[in-house]
Amino acid sequence: MNEINDAIAQIRSLAHPLAAEVDLDGIVAEASRARIVALGEASHGTHDFYAWRAEISRRLIEGRGIGWIGVEGDWPDCWRINRWLLGADDRIGSAAEVLAGFERWPTWMWANREVADFLDWLRRWNAGRPIEERVGFLGLDVYSLWESLAEIMEWLRERRPDALPAALVAWKCFLPYENDPQRYAWSTRLVPEDCEDEVVDLLVAVREEAHREDDPDDAFAVLQNAEVVAAAERYYRAMVRGDRESWNLRDLHMTDTVDRIVQERARRGLEPGGLVWAHNTHVGDARATEMSRGGMWNLGELLRRRHAGGDVYLVGFAGYDGTVVAADAWGATDDVMVVPEPPANSHEWLLHTALGQPSVVTFGRYRSGPWLGAVLGHRAIGVVYAPERDAGNFVATVMGERYDALVWCERTRALTPLHREQRPTEPELETEPTGL
Repeated sequence: MNEINDAIAQIRSLAHPLAAEVDLDGIVAEASRARIVALGEASHGTHDFYAWRAEISRRLIEGRGIGWIGVEGDWPDCWRINRWLLGADDRIGSAAEVLAGFERWPTWMWANREVADFLDWLRRWNAGRPIEERVGFLGLDVYSLWESLAEIMEWLRERRPDALPAALVAWKCFLPYENDPQRYAWSTRLVPEDCEDEVVDLLVAVREEAHREDDPDDAFAVLQNAEVVAAAERYYRAMVRGDRESWNLRDLHMTDTVDRIVQERARRGLEPGGLVWAHNTHVGDARATEMSRGGMWNLGELLRRRHAGGDVYLVGFAGYDGTVVAADAWGATDDVMVVPEPPANSHEWLLHTALGQPSVVTFGRYRSGPWLGAVLGHRAIGVVYAPERDAGNFVATVMGERYDALVWCERTRALTPLHREQRPTEPELETEPTGL
């Protein structure tokens, strides 16, 4: 009992209530000192996590000159949003119209009212600033193998038709699998033939051609699509083996993409600092969890290792109970589900007992103590969720080592999808852990 009381006391000493924008001043001041600020979420379907993350992002954009936002989404889809935000596409009037183009399951992750409201604000913000000060929106994820390959082919047809024959070799290698990464991945498991060499050759060819491109944005976009194709080809082959290598490849690709964005912006004399939006399981340092013992790393760990000296600031999000948008099976339609109360002695139970209201918890310099140093379960809800098995969604975590701060939302509510999910006939391969 003394240990619990001491943990509660430490939480209270680090926290203050969160009811209005002004209550974010402390966390915004701390985050402003970092080049890369990664903002998490404990689920992909909770209004409170998305809304407070957007508010922190808005404050950082207004106050310190953030140059970009990188999200756990596909590069081609997010590039269309990016162009709209930067004013390159005036045919679309609202963020909801742009987000309607998100078709990969689960669409509610990004095609929701909370994201649309933020993007509408960001477009207005950008409109009043010179192009070099506008904030972009970029996808970090690895899933868009076919979409990125199609973008490369289109770019080559329009800009570099002489290079098309080399690219067609890679296209024809994938052609028998009919835009289905699962079919391709399983075929490489059954027959030891793959498209790796063709993809590497494509990447080399695109790099050579992009360096001749006059428009730096177009050059960077096609280069990143080539990097996605190369990473996705490796990812899907690893996925069907059923080990953890696919998780590591995915988070390595996301980290490499962040670094490419930073380096490209610095090369062009633009603000290199940015924000990352992803699930806590990617944002929180894996070394502070049981993931590390399983041989897994993640985006937060890799960012800290590559950008030492306070250049990275990691913010986790958590809640006690409420509702969430999720699906009961991979590829199924979305539903609003009830999130039950957490088990005793979890981080969520302690935070509820100590605070009982939305709060901001900033950890400061010293990360030890009865709560910050304790190994306790920390809830992580994916896009697939079964409330009756909620106890299995807790990841053993040392909170003081996993994040630099935590936004505590207490009782949460489900976000608002812009459209209902349509069940695909052959859904995307499931991620590991489930849907994070």
